[in-house]
Amino acid sequence: MKQRGTLTPGALILIPVLLLAGCGISGPADVSGLRGIVGTELAGVRGATQADQRRIDRTVVGLCAAAVWTRSECAKHGERGHD
Repeated sequence: MKQRGTLTPGALILIPVLLLAGCGISGPADVSGLRGIVGTELAGVRGATQADQRRIDRTVVGLCAAAVWTRSECAKHGERGHD
């Protein structure tokens, strides 16, 4: 019975330490799926020209198709009538 009493405090310390250590060593997730949805259209875009606006629109279409934004948020994008 004495041995069980000495192991319990050690286990109560060791288990949370191992759990926290396991959470801290995972590497970054692969973002290729998100990159495929969003694309790379926005790289270098300033929004000053019609070509820039088309690139922004293509990015928004990808985000809306992936349901990242709600339907009402996607509908707001086209409200300005900038075509």
